[in-house]
Amino acid sequence: MKVAIGGPLKLAFRPWVEGLENVPAEGPAILASNHLSFSDSFFLPAVLDRKVTFIAKAEYFTTPGVKGRLTAAFFKGVGQLPVDRSGARGAGEAAIKSGIEVLERGELFGIYPEGTRSPDGRLYRGKPGGLARVALATGAPVIPVAMIDTEKIQPPGQVRPKLMRPGIRIGRPLDFSRYQGMEHDRFVLRAVTDEVMYEIMKLSGQEYVDIYATAMKRQLAEAAKAEKEAEKSAKAALARAEKEQAEKLRAAMEQPGRERTERRSGP
Repeated sequence: MKVAIGGPLKLAFRPWVEGLENVPAEGPAILASNHLSFSDSFFLPAVLDRKVTFIAKAEYFTTPGVKGRLTAAFFKGVGQLPVDRSGARGAGEAAIKSGIEVLERGELFGIYPEGTRSPDGRLYRGKPGGLARVALATGAPVIPVAMIDTEKIQPPGQVRPKLMRPGIRIGRPLDFSRYQGMEHDRFVLRAVTDEVMYEIMKLSGQEYVDIYATAMKRQLAEAAKAEKEAEKSAKAALARAEKEQAEKLRAAMEQPGRERTERRSGP
């Protein structure tokens, strides 16, 4: 990935980086980043000397056919780790297990605490399960990361990326060893997650929204659906009104003819 994509990516987009010295040269660490764009998983590893392993849904690795094999090879090449979401507790437990395995090998584990890309560029509430549980189970430091302007490079629906300089700010490692062994305490998990999100907010300068990004996406989808249904209803009402108006006009135009016919046929 660094040879085939990393070099050309840095040459074309020239990402600027602050705080690179905060990433340890060796040993396990968790890179907890905001998530603005699909390209976040490319830009961050491209500027680091070490390999970063992210998680991705297993479907990217198991799709049949030539396209599926190429997709699987691509995701393996960029350091993505397949996670099977079919278990009883879904992707959460699989992600935690995968993250622990990566860190036990002394590597860097990348995670997006928001759980999904931001729908509007704001920073959303972090999900307490994955990040906090992996950090407390392994004792690995958590390094907050802020991706800057990556959502402007390729907004949703745009095929061709825009050439501009994204930024990456890397904060100082956060130590949560004081909570070690408490990875099943939901209040501790929330406290750890909120502390990380606060540091990401300071680094990114994003507006913070205290709801989950997935909930916001549902709200936006429901609002778009309601708007579409309202537009459909308005069009149907307009069509009915036009039809009624046309029928009234036709009846009015036919009335004189009927009256003449009645006069001719009268006594």
